Amino acid sequence: MRLEDEIKQTKPFKDEFQKLMLNINFTSSYLNALLSEKLKPFGISPHQYNVLRILKGRFPESYCNQEITKRMIDKSSNATRIVDKLLEKKLVSRTEDKVDRRLVNIKITDKGLKLIEDINLNSENYIAALSALGEENARQMNDWLDQLRS
Repeated sequence: MRLEDEIKQTKPFKDEFQKLMLNINFTSSYLNALLSEKLKPFGISPHQYNVLRILKGRFPESYCNQEITKRMIDKSSNATRIVDKLLEKKLVSRTEDKVDRRLVNIKITDKGLKLIEDINLNSENYIAALSALGEENARQMNDWLDQLRS
């Protein structure tokens, strides 16, 4: 569906760049809603999922909160609060750094790894929204988005 129809736009956009900015934000919100819905049965939020994936990529090593924040999709998220929620669910562990006691290391637990595996096994519906574009279009869009952030 066209953006204008989705948002019930009554006046034309100023230009294609204005429309593109809104379209990117609207599409991001749409994909985040799909992800939230997909994660709901697993009891975690998209931000928590992002942190678990970051920690899974580092496993069996750990990261401190600052490193997690640097790698997060939404840099304005509160990594400490997110980690605290993951700790409550026993999806991550927290240990004091042996060299610098001011640092706290966060590591994904076996339970967290299992959860990521379960989510990945069930992610076909989420990816289907994107796979409808086809691989070549997805590659081209990735290139354009990379250029936009350069």
